[in-house]
Amino acid sequence: MFESVGRLLLSLSNNDSTKSCIAMGPFASYWANILLFVFISLLCVYSILTFIKSIISKRSEHKYEQLLVDPETPLHTDDFVGPLNPISYTKVTFLHWFNVGDRKPSNNAIRVVAKDSEHVDGLKVNKAAPTQEQGNDQESNKKSNNVVIGTIRMGFGHHRIAYSAASWSLGYSGGNHETIFHDFLGIDSVEAELIKSTDKLYSKGSRIASDMGGLVESLWGKSMLSGDADALRAASLFAAHLRPLINGIGAKDTPIIATHQIVGLTAVAAGFTNVINLVIDNHPQWFLLVPGALNLVQGPVNYQAFLKMGVPKSQLRLVGHWCPHQLVTNIPEDCNRRIRRATNNNSTKFAPRILVPVGGAGAQRKFILSFLTELVPLLKQKSVYVFLNAGDHKHMKEAFHELLAQHKIDYDTVSTIHQVYDFQKELLKADDAKPKNAVTLFAFDDYFPAVATTDILCRVSDILSCKPSELAFYPIPKILIRRVGDHEADSANRSAELGDGTCEARTVDSAMSYVNLAIDCPDMLTQMNESIIKNNDIGIYSGCKEAVNIAMQMAKSNS
Repeated sequence: MFESVGRLLLSLSNNDSTKSCIAMGPFASYWANILLFVFISLLCVYSILTFIKSIISKRSEHKYEQLLVDPETPLHTDDFVGPLNPISYTKVTFLHWFNVGDRKPSNNAIRVVAKDSEHVDGLKVNKAAPTQEQGNDQESNKKSNNVVIGTIRMGFGHHRIAYSAASWSLGYSGGNHETIFHDFLGIDSVEAELIKSTDKLYSKGSRIASDMGGLVESLWGKSMLSGDADALRAASLFAAHLRPLINGIGAKDTPIIATHQIVGLTAVAAGFTNVINLVIDNHPQWFLLVPGALNLVQGPVNYQAFLKMGVPKSQLRLVGHWCPHQLVTNIPEDCNRRIRRATNNNSTKFAPRILVPVGGAGAQRKFILSFLTELVPLLKQKSVYVFLNAGDHKHMKEAFHELLAQHKIDYDTVSTIHQVYDFQKELLKADDAKPKNAVTLFAFDDYFPAVATTDILCRVSDILSCKPSELAFYPIPKILIRRVGDHEADSANRSAELGDGTCEARTVDSAMSYVNLAIDCPDMLTQMNESIIKNNDIGIYSGCKEAVNIAMQMAKSNS
């Protein structure tokens, strides 16, 4: 390196332009020396940084190789992503350190017991077992012909998909099996705390980005597109630390339907051989996949993109959307009811019912409140009915209370799951059934009704107005409002192209234009409902049904 600098200086001294500078006098010579000094300084800094980077890279490579063998798991992520995705050792080891620090992974088993669900008849829910507890509750986790629905309660989306899969498993005819709901965060442990800290960061980031908008929202949105091969490598290393959360399920050939890729990665790392990963969204990213599992996707865009990326065909299948049993099996009845309501020829027109749920991270506060403010004139005239699901977010419940009181809008409040079912039952009685007030606010203290209420109300809503998350794939006409992460844009495109939803309404004015269309032009809602019926005929909404069928085939092969 120093010989190169010497030759460069010698060439500069012999250069005619350099000599002319020197001949110009002491002032020019002074600045020439300054420039030469700056150049040499920058070159030295660059050389030092390159040397440091090389040292860090070598140390990171050594660290990564250690992590792969301690512990060694059946996850072969490097082989899965292939040579076209070279590793950044520094990035992967930093992400791993950020997730777990210097923690050493354990391969112990947290003993679990399968208890009857408090919310869903027939469903079993795994919980950490007290030391002294024995009996049949533990025996459920030793049977390989059962179906385990594995999830993580991060936001509402993964849990919603898990309950959708469970609804099909519970309704499966001809299977002598139990359906067991296995939420990693429902098992009190050190490993669960590792996940909770990550979830808190995600939820807080989503809320801040949504409220601040502008550059912050743009940066957050782009970060949601960064699930590359290195992110999958880091997630695979993280999964090795979570194995105790699933090792309590004794039979390693038990079918595991994972509705969060971390669950799928953990199951494969723990040695489970029948793992089904339900891939979320419509934006293909390595981070969403699970090496060694059967990865099921909702649409052809993801299917084709993953094949192009090099995912083995044997580990990939296109099946359809993740939708609950009650919505899919009632599509003809519910869509025809909506069409009748939209095309009512009587003098009294049926005002559309709009369901507005708040996402699990509690983001979108600013947008939804602005949207609701614009709806106030229509609400006072009862030209629309709005069902607000604040979920279990106290800050959204309080914000809705304040806004409705400010504009003197009368509203009812529903706070239990039984009241939600009663509300649905009343509106199913007749096409012209009406809620008492223009606004009904649904707000809960518990997590389950917060998630389930949106699914229950979809049957009696004319329009679902939500961000393009997992709900963008639901069989109901949708006004898709401003996304939180850029990965959600492709989900909105999927819905619009299938004809069951609008393009993403990035502004409140754009969302209101769709609301006015729904009121003034029944053709839009009619077209959406007719598209849903046609989509259903070819299995677009049957993804969870197909996932359960595959799991049952695996279970039967274990018998």
